[in-house]
Amino acid sequence: MENLNEQWDKLLLQLQKDVVEDLDLKGVLFLIGVQELQMGIKEFSKEEKQDILHLAVCKLLTPYGYFKFEKVDEDGWPHWEEIKPIKNFTSKQQDALLKEAILAYFD
Repeated sequence: MENLNEQWDKLLLQLQKDVVEDLDLKGVLFLIGVQELQMGIKEFSKEEKQDILHLAVCKLLTPYGYFKFEKVDEDGWPHWEEIKPIKNFTSKQQDALLKEAILAYFD
């Protein structure tokens, strides 16, 4: 079985070919967030872009028990409750967890 980094590199190459060149972890999170938001392609404010990244993280880490879906608000934005913090992880550990979750998302 391929290791996480090899699988990640393969996914990035596929997404760069299909969607946009020069994609990184944040870019993939943004794509997932926009997909999950289901509002289509539009201009987002800086704050909305941060919310989209957060939305993606919540969606991805829900199956791992870090978040629990609560509701969709009147503006169509989903909200999650944090169950267990990932803030105690190092940046490297957070990135590895997110990459694993992204690979599972696309699988």
